[in-house]
Amino acid sequence: MSRGCEGGIVTAMAKQLSLLEFQEWFPDEESCARLLLERRWPDGFACPKCGSRKAVMLASRAYTYECIGCGRQTSATAGTMMHRTKLPLRVWFWAAHLMATHSNGMSARQLQQQLGLGSYNSAWLLAQKLRLAMVDPNRDPLEGVVEIDQTEIAFRSEDAADSPLKTGKIIIIGAVEVIDRATGKAQKPRALGRKYLDTLSGRVRLAVIPSNEAVHIHAFIRANIKPGTTVISDGHASYQGLDGYRHDPRVVGNMAAHIPLRWIHMVFALLKRWGLGTFHGFRPGHMDAYLNEFVFRYNRRYYRHVSFETVLGLATDHQPTPYWDIIGRENPRKGTHMSRRNVRRRRTADGMREDGAEPVHAAAPKPGTSE
Repeated sequence: MSRGCEGGIVTAMAKQLSLLEFQEWFPDEESCARLLLERRWPDGFACPKCGSRKAVMLASRAYTYECIGCGRQTSATAGTMMHRTKLPLRVWFWAAHLMATHSNGMSARQLQQQLGLGSYNSAWLLAQKLRLAMVDPNRDPLEGVVEIDQTEIAFRSEDAADSPLKTGKIIIIGAVEVIDRATGKAQKPRALGRKYLDTLSGRVRLAVIPSNEAVHIHAFIRANIKPGTTVISDGHASYQGLDGYRHDPRVVGNMAAHIPLRWIHMVFALLKRWGLGTFHGFRPGHMDAYLNEFVFRYNRRYYRHVSFETVLGLATDHQPTPYWDIIGRENPRKGTHMSRRNVRRRRTADGMREDGAEPVHAAAPKPGTSE
């Protein structure tokens, strides 16, 4: 890295980095690759196949180790969201930094303009892969006292400017922890029907459900809320028969719903404002990915700067996700032998190089001249 030792970035990233500071820490591909190598193998490279620590760094492949024992080649991006990427590492780092630290998030169109990408499709796929890295599969469930409710969000079915916004509705279910303001910890349950005063909102979970039936609501609760938790709802009939949880219904009646369920309706209001302001309205496709981004951003609203590595998919165990899996379609070329029309180009430490091409060396000085 260009500034100090490699370990210095750990201290620097413990605080909010400005754009200029971030550019100084990661000015080129080498500095980005060093961070990847340091995070993946902090105790030195270990072959994922045989476990051997004897390896050499290849000059013909960008930041790739070759195991001396079994001959397996492993790059710094293998096994991450950047697996086999054609984009420079600096683009990934900048995109992750912008999406992690920007208070309102970044749309694919904004990423394309900010990073100078050639097409909208490249920016969209980059943003979708970063959103997938925002979900920790081992995250802890909500506990203590949790408010839960459903809401409906209007969406448009077309991207045309004259398309009406309210062409349909999506049902969103959400749950939020209630935090004791005095202690900063999970609120202790009180007697059923008692008010919870002087509280804050904690962690959030959101998901799309096809209907308000009990089977969908109960499945969401069991997947996101710890058994034994006190669940505060609006008394909807679908919450009845919920075993393993302490149900505290608050019948709304003619009262505004945000009065008895203050925090979850604040989350819903922020979600709707975020969707209109950043994406100009939601579309039904990939709605879960946008909800996961909102949850990631909301749960880290007080320390967004430390989320940079998580967005890159380094802190969570995420397998590479191909394009066809993201869009939910079968790859039409799967199982079909494809002949390559052009020579394959691979990423090396010196840039992109065609297979079989000689490495680029510095030009030799002419006779009678000095360097």
